[in-house]
Amino acid sequence: MSRQLTLDLTTQPAYSRADFLPAAANRAALAMLDAPQEWPQGRMLLIGPEGAGKSHMAAFWAAGNGARKVAAAGLNPDAADHLVAEGGALVVEDADHAGFAAGAEQALFHLWNMCAARDCLFLLTARSAPRDWGLVLPDLRSRMDAMAQVRLGPPDEALLAAVLVKLFADRQLTVSAGLIDWLVLRMDRDLGLARRLVAAMDRAAMARKGPVTRRIAADLLDKLTLADA
Repeated sequence: MSRQLTLDLTTQPAYSRADFLPAAANRAALAMLDAPQEWPQGRMLLIGPEGAGKSHMAAFWAAGNGARKVAAAGLNPDAADHLVAEGGALVVEDADHAGFAAGAEQALFHLWNMCAARDCLFLLTARSAPRDWGLVLPDLRSRMDAMAQVRLGPPDEALLAAVLVKLFADRQLTVSAGLIDWLVLRMDRDLGLARRLVAAMDRAAMARKGPVTRRIAADLLDKLTLADA
């Protein structure tokens, strides 16, 4: 199969449920998101590393449940009341950033209490457990620690290959199946690395006004792997 750059413009990533890639690594998390009625007190914390699919899962869960979706770092105590609807749903992404943003901890504490009072489903995403968020408020820390959690596991080769295919498709880049197989055998099973690698290959191909080649892939994989070491 020939390899060519089909367009030099990227598109927005596809974040619908139909575009999600089910696998062993996300099976438990997907099952929990599909059954919010079973969440203890209507709350759930989704934990996973960069690029593991948290934002994708949060996006289709929010769409399916009519949820507001906000970033933790931008939370404001004065605006928290407007985010929680009676009998509604709320998603706070990157909750691990709350400990480093002015007012975000207090806002998150308000949201916790208001969601309980208004019977509002509450989904949080984070890269790590609450003990690593740098939280200062003891009451918030204790509530986050006690919150039900589900984790995204490390990807297997099949999921990594499928994610690479999707990332290239999101950027409207056509590459051979052979290049996908070559990458899967040589790179760490890290979906965050996969996202950065595809973005770098896209930029390189556009700069050269040519296709994504194995040589480009090899050079960039070496550079990104060294940078992550």
